Amino acid sequence: MLIILSGIPLYAQNKYVFFGSFNRDKETEGIYVYKLDTIKGKLSKVASVKGILNPSFLTLSPNGKYLFACTESKTKNGGRVSSFEFNPEKKSLTFINSQKSGGENPVYLTVHKNGKWLVNGNYTEGSVSVYPLSENGFIEPLAQNFQFSEGSINRDRQERSHIHSTVFSPDFKYIFLPDLGADKIRSYKFEDDKKEPLTVAEKSFTQAVLGSGPRHFTFHPNGKFAYCIEEMGGAVSVYSYENGRLDSIQRINTHPDKIKDNFESSDIHISPDGRFLYASNRGSENNIALFSIQHDGTLKTVAYEPTKGRHPRTFALDSTGKFLITTNAGTGTAFVFKRNSETGLLKKVGKKIKIPGVSSVEISR
Repeated sequence: MLIILSGIPLYAQNKYVFFGSFNRDKETEGIYVYKLDTIKGKLSKVASVKGILNPSFLTLSPNGKYLFACTESKTKNGGRVSSFEFNPEKKSLTFINSQKSGGENPVYLTVHKNGKWLVNGNYTEGSVSVYPLSENGFIEPLAQNFQFSEGSINRDRQERSHIHSTVFSPDFKYIFLPDLGADKIRSYKFEDDKKEPLTVAEKSFTQAVLGSGPRHFTFHPNGKFAYCIEEMGGAVSVYSYENGRLDSIQRINTHPDKIKDNFESSDIHISPDGRFLYASNRGSENNIALFSIQHDGTLKTVAYEPTKGRHPRTFALDSTGKFLITTNAGTGTAFVFKRNSETGLLKKVGKKIKIPGVSSVEISR
């Protein structure tokens, strides 16, 4: 049954989970689709796609019809963004088209709320690319590409810019680009009615702690606070937010005090009710740090939840906040956790899903 609510199609009682991977070989499956049992948390396979190389990061269109992927990631002289049409009735995911990513190693994609723009971040060459989208999910040729060059203090990791995510502000008037290589959160105005929507914001960047490596970024549901996870610093920086401006209010570790170095923090998400923040750690930790969010936006550490595998690159919360699904790229496994809405704590449900090189997860609304 298809239900239409505020222009967004919802498949009654059905949620779909999309996994991307570093498949390294176009002849093997790269993208997987599962159906999520919203009562028990069980995943059952629906479809998969071959013929696509390293679809390492995924995002869905606002209406849920189209899936966009960073493809040819970590491929020398490669890098593309690709689109697919998802048909739940036919249980199919069909390739539409792809475009060059505008830089080597695309790592993050986001879609404007109007479904007409796709924004991609390229890690290795440090750039952001903007593409118009057609109504049928077709990615039009590149409209804009901004290249960045400056690095920061860690010569091994920060020899130049490395854009690691592209995140719209709650009102979609700005977009923020955490730059791991330059220790900056870059900011641009986004005017969706223009052919070239990106222009540098009045405050063009927010300076992060040197050597911290800003990676992923998210806003609180109330739109007043923003949170950036720092890969190299092993911390979350908290900001107040208003009209394109970020102001620092806290920086808190994602790990116990006894862990002093070799941080590999990765992803960050907030529960839909705005009460809890989750941040993943790779390396020796392989867990998700759980924080309670205070009224002033600051964080308090609650717990560290093991991800049951190695190298949790990304994870996702479903729109109800009932489930959290994590990927473990190092062990090629994914798990569903049921979330306690009162405590924020996680409990594994269902069986382990095995996907070689799994690196990204996206859940339909």
